[in-house]
Formats: sequence, C-alpha cells, structure tokens
Amino acid sequence: MIKRMLTLTGIQESLFLWGPRQTGKTSLLTIQFSQAEHIDLLRSELFIAYSKRPQLLRERMLKLNPEIVIIDEIQKVPALLDEIHWLIENTNIQFVLCGSSARKVKRGHANLLGGRAFRRVLHGISAIELKKDFDLLKMLNHGYLPKIYLSDNPEDYHHSYVTDYLKEEIAAEGLVRNLPSFSEFLELASLSDTEMISYSTFARDVGVSQPTIKSYFEILTDTMLAELLPSYTKRPKRRVIQAPKFYFFDVGIVNYLAQRGSIKIGSELFGKAFENWVFHELRCYRDYKKPALKIHYWKLSSGIEVDFILGNMEVAIEVKSSKKINSSHLKGLRELRKDHPSIGKLVVVSLESPSRITSDGIEIFSYIDFIDVLWNQNMLME
Repeated sequence: MIKRMLTLTGIQESLFLWGPRQTGKTSLLTIQFSQAEHIDLLRSELFIAYSKRPQLLRERMLKLNPEIVIIDEIQKVPALLDEIHWLIENTNIQFVLCGSSARKVKRGHANLLGGRAFRRVLHGISAIELKKDFDLLKMLNHGYLPKIYLSDNPEDYHHSYVTDYLKEEIAAEGLVRNLPSFSEFLELASLSDTEMISYSTFARDVGVSQPTIKSYFEILTDTMLAELLPSYTKRPKRRVIQAPKFYFFDVGIVNYLAQRGSIKIGSELFGKAFENWVFHELRCYRDYKKPALKIHYWKLSSGIEVDFILGNMEVAIEVKSSKKINSSHLKGLRELRKDHPSIGKLVVVSLESPSRITSDGIEIFSYIDFIDVLWNQNMLME
C-alpha cells in the first residue's frame, strides 16, 4: 500500500476531492475516513434512486445523522448539491464529495456550494510517496497512476484507460457531438505535451473550428486529464510569449497516445517525459501542501525560456535531461534574472550528480535531490 501525501482528516469543513480516474481517491477516503457513511454513485441502484429523487439524501441523512458522509462520483447527480447545501446549513454533517470531473457540476451549480466546501485534488503517485522504491525510468514509461505504475503490462492498462475515458467520461456524458474528431484531437494533443498550443493549428489538423478545439481543451482540463500552464507576464522588460503551455496529467498516457514506444535516457522523448514528470511533482506539491501557489512559465519572443516560475518569482526552475550541465543550459535562467533581478532561487533539475551551485548562485540539483528539497519545503522561500 502506497501512503499518499494528501491528508484530509484535519479539515473540519465539507470538501470536494477531485482527481483523474484511478488516482486512488476512493482508497484514500476509505483509509482516512474509515467510519464515514459512504454513498457510491457508481452503484446503479443508488444512481437511479438519487437521480429520480435527490431529496432522498436529505431524508436518509436526517435519520442516520452521521458525522461524515462520502459521496463518490458526485458529478453523476449534480442535483444532490442542493440537498447537500441544505444539510450543510442545517446540520453538523461534514460532506466529502469525490469525483473525476467538475464539468457537469459547474454547468448545473456554478458556485460549487458557494464556497461552503474546500477543494482538494489527488494526482497520480509522487516520487516522495514511493520513497526508496522510486524508479525514474519506470515512472517515465509506466506513468503516475498507482495500479499502472506497479503493473508488468502498462500498455494494456493504458489502452483500457483511454478507451474507458472516451466511453465513460466523454460519450456517456455527451460532452462532444463528434467522438471520432475528439479521439483524433486527443492523439494530436499528446504530441504537444510540454509545448505551447496553437488553437488554429489544431483546428486545421483535426478539421473542426477553433471554438470547438478550445472546448476540447476545456474538456481535458475539466476531466482532470490536462493543465494549461500560463505565461508569466508581470512587469516584462522584453516582449514575452503569452500562449499557454500544455501538460497531460500522466506521462504514461502520453506515451500510449503518441505511440512513443520505450522511453530511454538520452533520447529527445526522454527530455519531454522528464519535463512532464517535474511538472507532475510540482503540481502534487502545490495541491497537497500549498494550494494557493501559482505556477507559470516564462518565454521571450526570441525563444529563450524558463520552464517553471513558482509564486511571484520566488523560484525559477529549468529542466534539463543532461548528466552534465554547462553554461548553455543556464542561459534562460540568466536572462530571466536580467529582467527580474529580485528573483529568489534559480534552479536546474537534471540528471547530474552530485548537486552543486554555480559561481553566480544557480543551484543544479540531481532529480533525487530535487524531490528531497521540494518536499522538505526548502525549495520555496517562506
């Protein structure tokens, strides 16, 4: 059993727990709230009953009067949120609402209980959770989903995952009218992982309109399969790129969709997969430890770029899949410091070991040391 870093038991308020399918949300809640009343809307009889009569929830909870109620797959019956809202206002019941997509909930209840419930996100496994069992190359090939990471045949699981996603999340919920075009878009999107996106290029390649492509990207983000990383544009001294960068939630799914084959150290694909993994670790750290933390990237119109900016220029991180970092690898960070001289730490995450600091203060971490420093909260200036 992998012990997860996300802790929910200290939260006294009701909360939403979002996360992609198979990240382990139900297992986490079962462990951390073992005495809770559990309602699983994947059970057809419960789904039908609550869909027909949402008020059944209020009636049953008033009779049982539990301390904590877990509702799995809340997005399947958004009408329950009206009853939950009333119960939060009129009882002492704490609700933990779990799901893989906020899209239906947003459409039906845009305020998501009007701020009466906290929001937390569970991602795939982090290196810090695996501890000594962490294997970078295995993670870059298998991905971050616990069951798939631990499996001996990840490709079969990746195939099933993508098929189930298209069938259960997209087709069953009626999120798109043209499933074949969305499937083609999904494959093309995998080729753009870690890259800036152009809606017009996607529209031309898929054969649909730009608004449709934008809606497809919204579906990926709403169903937790991707995140668009914004550009850092505050106080620019030189012209900066403003288009967002695109990151899939799981490098194993990217590998499957893009038909990458085996990821090996030294290849160009290894570099892209390595960057995806670093962003995955940053997202886990943000959503488990510092939910208000902002993550951006920075890029000049000339092409000079820094992969990640944490907070308001507290830390800048460049990712390099090299075993020996040289001056050319540091150009982006040094150019960033010219435009933002008050920046905090400048960091390179790499394969070089041991870690070191350059004469002008740039910290070059091995990926192992990066994990240790990040999760021990030494990376961010307090």
